Parts: sequence; structure tokens; C-alpha cells
Amino acid sequence: MPNIKSAKKRVLVNGKKTEQNKAIRSEMRTAIKKIDLLIKEKQFEDLKAALDAAFKSIDSAVTKNIIHANNAANKKAKLAKKVFAATKDVVAPVVEEAPVVEEAPATEEVPVKKTRTRKAKKAEDAE
Repeated sequence: MPNIKSAKKRVLVNGKKTEQNKAIRSEMRTAIKKIDLLIKEKQFEDLKAALDAAFKSIDSAVTKNIIHANNAANKKAKLAKKVFAATKDVVAPVVEEAPVVEEAPATEEVPVKKTRTRKAKKAEDAE
């Protein structure tokens, strides 16, 4: 235990902050585990709400500097990928037919203006 008053205070403050950070990190991990459980039990109705809650807890951890922003992005991407893969089999994608494009009637060709090079211009001006 430190002897200096400010060092003693630092120990106390660090202990409190550690407990707060543990609670936030635990909440984030619980939200992620809840999504895994819902996927395993095939409860796809609750999955969207759970995914939103998990994203919210991950973003909260980032704003409080508990995890890095890139770490959060990786976690969110993996969760979204899991959810998409799980619901892909359940929800059949709606396939729309491509609209039929009719060809426009042929228009008259516009003559293309020929460009002249500098040498050709000089030769014509010299004549």
C-alpha cells in the first residue's frame, strides 16, 4: 500500500474505475452470448432486437474507451455475419424480375467532325 496521500487516492479511484469497466465489458459480452444462444435455439423473431442491443452495448464500450473502435467494428461485423448466415436459410430472398428494356428506334447518325492536327492546319494555312 502506498504511503503518499495522492497515491492512496489513485489506488482507490483505479479500483472503482476497474469495477465500472468490468461491468460494461461484462454487459457487452453477455449481449453477444445472447445472440449466439438465440441463433442456436432458432428464435429469429427476437434476433433483431438482440442484435440492436448488442451493437448499442459495443458502441457504449467504445465511447467509454473500454475497447478500441477497430475491435468494436470487428465484433459488430462478426455478429452481423452470424445473424445473416442464420437467417439466410429462414427468409427466402425476394427475387424481382428485371424490367424488360425495349430498344429505342434507330436515330440518324450525326456526322462526326474531323479534328485536324497542327501540321495539317499549318499546311492548309500555307496554301
